[in-house]
Amino acid sequence: MSHPGPPVDPASLRVVSLPEQELFDAVVPHVTDFRCVLWDMVGEPEGCAREEVDVAVAPYYSARWRMDPSVLRDVSLLQLQSTGYDGVPELLGDGTALAAAGWVHAAGTAEIALGLILAAQRNLDRAVRQQADGVYRQFFSRSLADSRVTVVGVGEIGRAVVARLEPFEVELTRVASTAREDERGRVHGIAELGEILPRTDVLVLALPLSDATRGLVGAEALAALPDDALVVNVGRGAVVDTVALSAEVCSGRLRCALDVVEPEPLPGDHPLMSARGSIIAPHVGGSNSSYLRRMRDLLLQQLAALRQGRAPQFLASPGRLMI
Repeated sequence: MSHPGPPVDPASLRVVSLPEQELFDAVVPHVTDFRCVLWDMVGEPEGCAREEVDVAVAPYYSARWRMDPSVLRDVSLLQLQSTGYDGVPELLGDGTALAAAGWVHAAGTAEIALGLILAAQRNLDRAVRQQADGVYRQFFSRSLADSRVTVVGVGEIGRAVVARLEPFEVELTRVASTAREDERGRVHGIAELGEILPRTDVLVLALPLSDATRGLVGAEALAALPDDALVVNVGRGAVVDTVALSAEVCSGRLRCALDVVEPEPLPGDHPLMSARGSIIAPHVGGSNSSYLRRMRDLLLQQLAALRQGRAPQFLASPGRLMI
C-alpha cells in the first residue's frame, strides 16, 4: 500500500501567473507542481511579489503591460497568448525567455481565412448589403473551385489554411522563406514570388512580421497580380503596403479580404472601410470558442516541459531559461 508523501508547502513551488480569471480557472485544476496566481502584469500579482513569478502569461486582449517592461525583470519565461511576437523581444532583458502561442490560433485563423475567401469569391458581402436594404435579387459570382490560390507562409497557420483549402478543388501553390519539399510536395521560395503572382487568383498571406516580411507585398507585387485577384491577409497587417493596396482596390482592379491591417485599428474613414471589393474583419482570427481550451492545453504542455527539464515549445528567444 502506498502512502502519500509529506504535504508540499505551496510557497516552495515555482510560480506561474495567469492574466485573466477565465484562463486561471481553466488551468488551475490541472496544475499541482506550480503555484498559480492572478496577475495582469500591470498591477501587483495576487498572493505573491512580482519577483517571485517564474512564468508569466501575457494578457491576450491588452498590451498595457508593454508600457512598463520592467515588470518582467525577474521572470524566467514570458508566454504569449498570440502567435505573433513582433516588438516583444526588444522589451525583454537577456534573462527572460519568450514563447509564442504556436498552434493555439491556427485553426481559428484558418477558419477566418477560408471564410473571407468564400465571402469575397461568392459575393456574400453583397448578399448581406442587399438583405440590409430589404432587397432579394440573385447574382452571378466567382467560384473558389478551380481558382489559383497562393498561400505565403507555411507555419502553423499557413499549414492549417492549406489543409482547409485542399477539399475546395483549387490549384494550390505554397511559398515560404526558402524552397523545399515536404509531405505535400513543393514549397516555393520567396524569391520565386514575383513569378508566381501573375498566375494567382487568390493570394493568402499567413506570415509573421519581421524585417524580411515588412512591406513584402507592395506596389510592385500588387501590380503583378492579375485583374480581379483577391488579397487575403491573416498574418500581420504591415506585411502589405496599405497605401498601395488601397489604390488597387479603390480603382476596382483588385479586391481584398483582411483580418489584419496596418494601421490597426483601421480608421472609420479609411478608403478600404467603404470600398466595394473590400472586406475588413477586426482581427478576430484567434477570438473564438476554441481558444480557451487550446490555450489551456498549450500552457499545460509548457509547464510539463519545464518540470521535466525540457525547453518549452515555440521559443522565440531562449533567455537564460532555467529548466
